[in-house]
Amino acid sequence: MTEVSSLTGRLLVATPALADPNFDRAVVLLLDHDEEGSLGVVLNRPTPVGVADILAPWAGLAGEPGVVFQGGPVSLDSALGVAVVPGGLSGEGGIPSVDSGARTKGDGAEMAGVPAADRAEVQSGDEPLGWRRVHGAIGLVDLEAPPELLAAVLGSLRIFAGYAGWGPGQLEDELVDGAWYVVESEPGDVSSPDPEQLWRAVLRRQRNELAMVATYPDDPSLN
Repeated sequence: MTEVSSLTGRLLVATPALADPNFDRAVVLLLDHDEEGSLGVVLNRPTPVGVADILAPWAGLAGEPGVVFQGGPVSLDSALGVAVVPGGLSGEGGIPSVDSGARTKGDGAEMAGVPAADRAEVQSGDEPLGWRRVHGAIGLVDLEAPPELLAAVLGSLRIFAGYAGWGPGQLEDELVDGAWYVVESEPGDVSSPDPEQLWRAVLRRQRNELAMVATYPDDPSLN
């Protein structure tokens, strides 16, 4: 990329001025961002639909609340899995690999039923089978893969219906217009047990004037 600095892995936090109802108080994790456009998922839109209702094999790995989240207004009939591998993987910033001492239990009962060859690859310092790194410990899950491949290494999993997408330059224009705050993500954002409070929580942890925005009333007329 020569003209666009990638924001992949960062959060877009909707400003109070953003009028689009699809993104009111939204917290979006950017999964891809370059000169060709951007793609992300809204982290704080839980639906009433349980993961077990549409992707039963993955339900046991989904964090609480165990429901499908609406990732955005695009392709609502498609599903995306975003998951965290605790401790990260080797070869990035000195982060230990998944087969370090913290993960030694992976060769026990959690790997039962996984072929030995696949088990070895899951526990290697490479990306686990069925998981592709997006940023740090956060990555995309291949929902066509057997869940058993990842059961031993995943720390959390969210299932999203649909996603948020922007064409070339569209997100940059919205940033110039003041529609979004851009902040660093944390692995816990993906699996927040209280997603309705994520917008305020993300803003509150900022060490600048954005922390004050967290107190902004739900009804702007009260400000």
